[in-house]
Amino acid sequence: MTQESDVDSTVRMRIRGLRQARGWSLDNLAERAFLSPSTLSRIETGHRRIGLDQLISLARALDISLDQLVETVNDDDVVIRPRCDERHGLTTWPLNRGSGSAGITVAKMRITDEAHGQGADQLAVHPGTDWFTVLSGTITLILGERTIQVETGQAAEFSTMIPHAIKAHGGPAEILGILDRDGRRAHLHPPA
Repeated sequence: MTQESDVDSTVRMRIRGLRQARGWSLDNLAERAFLSPSTLSRIETGHRRIGLDQLISLARALDISLDQLVETVNDDDVVIRPRCDERHGLTTWPLNRGSGSAGITVAKMRITDEAHGQGADQLAVHPGTDWFTVLSGTITLILGERTIQVETGQAAEFSTMIPHAIKAHGGPAEILGILDRDGRRAHLHPPA
């Protein structure tokens, strides 16, 4: 199958799936899209090519954007591949595409190096709040003059205006973190 026929097949499945999810018959969607029911049936079954004008009408009738209706499908929209930074002992899995609502990023992080992040004399400071829960291992959270051990099953939330660093303690640790825009820049893009 060519990429064009893959997209064509996916668009047809989306049209039918969205119509059925709304509980609409062929007649219902055809009327809303200003098409005949037989034309819509042939579009859904692949017996008729879909014209751009029909795609626009169908997208409007289904209350979705044309981009949503025709977006391509590949493994990148399903598979989350880790980003490894061996130099800093950090592997990250961004769990939401881009930044979510209000610039929030959710990421799983595996910290293998007790020296990850900045040294005690190079603590990060940025606007906002960070939140994380420890999935496995123990994290050393340095907040200004304080050193706090956060263990598996525990969570931490703190103002990032306090100089801070997150490090593994006694071996690798995994965390699930929620970061704002500034936290994403500071923690998911370590300095070179």
